[in-house]
Amino acid sequence: MKKINLILCLLLVASLLTSQIVFAQSKTLNDPKMDWWKEARFGMFIHWGLYAVPAGVWHGKDVQGIGEWIMLRGKIPTTDYQQLALKFNPVQFNADAWVRLAKDAGMKYIVITSKHHDGFAMFKSSDPFNIVDATPFKRDPIKELGEACKKYNIKFGLYYSQAQDWNHAGGAAASGGHWDSAQNGSMDKYIDNVAVPQVKEILSAYNPAIIWWDTPVDMNKSRADKIAAVLKPYPK
Repeated sequence: MKKINLILCLLLVASLLTSQIVFAQSKTLNDPKMDWWKEARFGMFIHWGLYAVPAGVWHGKDVQGIGEWIMLRGKIPTTDYQQLALKFNPVQFNADAWVRLAKDAGMKYIVITSKHHDGFAMFKSSDPFNIVDATPFKRDPIKELGEACKKYNIKFGLYYSQAQDWNHAGGAAASGGHWDSAQNGSMDKYIDNVAVPQVKEILSAYNPAIIWWDTPVDMNKSRADKIAAVLKPYPK
């Protein structure tokens, strides 16, 4: 269990940074703000997003790999993938039930994907490709989960894909790179116009105890510094 806990902590802090700043990672691992995380040990990590609609199948064929990577694995054009939002209407979603389940199991925290690599925001965002504005659901599950976590005294965390984004121009893409000309663009502009504003949004709107970064494809120190500057005012 100690080994698992260490791996989780490494994933949390390492994905934002590059190999050029390894020493900063080591310092962060010893930060007293991480004490509660080390003691919690047991939590729920939820991958949920627009990829739930195709559920691993595209045009009647199974797409190899995990479901949340279907856009990349299936080389789905951005305009086609965006149309999935019109079908995304999870009316049976119950934040209270999800959090109560975690609480009853003895979990101490919940982390959910606020935006995965497909670029779809599971929260109300100024970017229109989000669950409130682009789907018939019209609800903000991140807000509802955050409120339920507060009710049941469970730490609330948000995963955010800061580098890979297959929908917005300039976002990075692993495993062979882009496949749609609409994805081409400046990553620096993507960081400035998409990632930084959305990180500000989730911090100010939901006050998460955890921010979980992922796959720092094409990140460098200057790009990471822009996101780190957004985090600085938040004590958690």
